[in-house]
Amino acid sequence: MFAATLLHAGQEAWPKKLRIGLIPTEGGADIIERFKPLIDHLEKVLGVEVEGKSASDYAGIITAMSHKHIELAYFGPKSYTDAANKANAQAVALEMGTEGEKGYYGVIISRKDSGIRTLEQARGHVFAFNDPNSTSGYLVPMVLFKRDLKVEPEKYFSHVKWSGSHGASILGVKHGTIEVASTNDIDLRRMAEKGTVSFDDFNILWTSELIPGSPMCVRGDLPDSLKAAFCGALMMFNSDKMGLQKLQIGGYAPCDDSTYDVIRYMKKLKAEMKKAE
Repeated sequence: MFAATLLHAGQEAWPKKLRIGLIPTEGGADIIERFKPLIDHLEKVLGVEVEGKSASDYAGIITAMSHKHIELAYFGPKSYTDAANKANAQAVALEMGTEGEKGYYGVIISRKDSGIRTLEQARGHVFAFNDPNSTSGYLVPMVLFKRDLKVEPEKYFSHVKWSGSHGASILGVKHGTIEVASTNDIDLRRMAEKGTVSFDDFNILWTSELIPGSPMCVRGDLPDSLKAAFCGALMMFNSDKMGLQKLQIGGYAPCDDSTYDVIRYMKKLKAEMKKAE
């Protein structure tokens, strides 16, 4: 009954095809493959073709939505707040952890045999952020460095680089091309579950407070009926245990724009600290 309501609630005003942009947390092709069960589910429930799209960086997905090249998107918390301003993105649901937690944790990692077991021991080594629009890969650790440690990463480390994705940061640390990197517990677990890395490969030097889960978003100019149907379809996907396992999440929970006000606070704090330098 609920599915039928979704399919017939003002569907004549919907686009004939929906394109969903996916930030490249582990690489474009990999993330599209990971989202395939959800994409297939959305096609079935919404009754329209759904195509997954990724980009070389987070900014590419924001730009795609701002130019109306995508209708739906999976963003990180920080990239969502940027997309809300630049691309009229609206969050409708967030992904939960496998234990039902409505968020995740940023971490800073080193290789297990590196001898780097604390942030103090990381001084003078090569450090990697992943993307300027990443929450756990850039914003959260920058607040740590500037507010809590009162250090400039470029001065604290011997060299600071951009890896491009969480997957690249994790693999870079494993293979020794990066000595220390910022990422998060979810992507670390995903890489471990794929067998690409092992938790035993790393030291966790620091763990953040809980960060709101990554949002699933719609473009703001789309029909309200489609926004509601998309959110409803995501809630229905919670019963697909195999699909959730493929996505490596615990499910979806409703959210709205205000969920990410804490991220806006961190962005504002970071900007204020930069002005005070």
